[in-house]
Amino acid sequence: MNSPRFQVGSATRLSRGAWAAGAALLVALVLAPWWAEDSDLRSIAEFAYLVAIAQMWNLLAGYGGLISVGQHAFIGIGGYVLLILSLNAGISPFLCVPIAGVVSALVAIPVAGVVFRLRGPYFAIGTWAVADIFRLILDDIPAIGGGSGKSLTSALMAIPGWEREATTYWIALGLGFGLTLGVYLLLRSRLGLALTAIRDGVPASESLGVMVGRVKLLVFVASAGGLGLAGALIYLTKLRISPDSAFSVDWTVLMIFIVVIGGIGTIEGPIVGTAVFFLMRGLLADYGPWYLVVLGSVAILVMFKARGGLWGWVASRFDLHLFPTRRRIRIEGPQPITATTPAAQSPAAER
Repeated sequence: MNSPRFQVGSATRLSRGAWAAGAALLVALVLAPWWAEDSDLRSIAEFAYLVAIAQMWNLLAGYGGLISVGQHAFIGIGGYVLLILSLNAGISPFLCVPIAGVVSALVAIPVAGVVFRLRGPYFAIGTWAVADIFRLILDDIPAIGGGSGKSLTSALMAIPGWEREATTYWIALGLGFGLTLGVYLLLRSRLGLALTAIRDGVPASESLGVMVGRVKLLVFVASAGGLGLAGALIYLTKLRISPDSAFSVDWTVLMIFIVVIGGIGTIEGPIVGTAVFFLMRGLLADYGPWYLVVLGSVAILVMFKARGGLWGWVASRFDLHLFPTRRRIRIEGPQPITATTPAAQSPAAER
């Protein structure tokens, strides 16, 4: 009789189907400049970069345990790298986007050296203070517009309209899909296992030989790089940047809202949260300040009723995972026969 074989894997039938559907959706979206309206392209691009920045905050807080309220600093840095390089250095605005990601990641290294000395709420306040320092510095530099900001239109005037719109859209699409896939691959790597161990318990992970400080630094730098990419893209679409808008805490508040609503600590959460945000914004846009009141109320309600967010509730209740990262044991071949209880084997039980 053949003995059963055990295989360890993370993919499920649902996840394979989701990947196939995602690939088909990606192909359709890549071709959208030939069949969609300009307004639709801008909406899809906005959805994509909101998913991207939410994934970066979720990676930092949901998996790294670093609750930061100053991640908008790197969105601002990315936007200003775009401004400086495209207007002053004459570099193509599209090429400035990856450069902005690299610069933001490099800036994050000394920033981490400062804020990592703080713990708990002091870390959160420290990241906010760092973002405000960047804003104040750029506020006093007249060469890049000072406090009133500067337009990016002149850097894009030489590019034909359709090419500009389509390329910006494709970059946004690549950012949304790419950073989501990047987070998934990172969590399936050895670094991801270390990150999960740190999230579950720092003392236990240290006892297993995990270098907690180095892992958190890598996650912080990776998150900053992704936000720098997104920041450059955001202001490539807005065509104007100022310190108050680029370094606004509203960006971090939006990330937190999306992740909390969708599900912190899940890759699917930022996607679900962004969809909910878009839906509510469309339904409540005509209600003025009540729009923000309803958004806040929904966030509080979700935190009370579903602490893991909407997708966290679905995943725990129905065991559904589109991006499974946990390893599972699958048994192939003949199943082992389980022993019955002595009572079931006795003649009295048979009678």
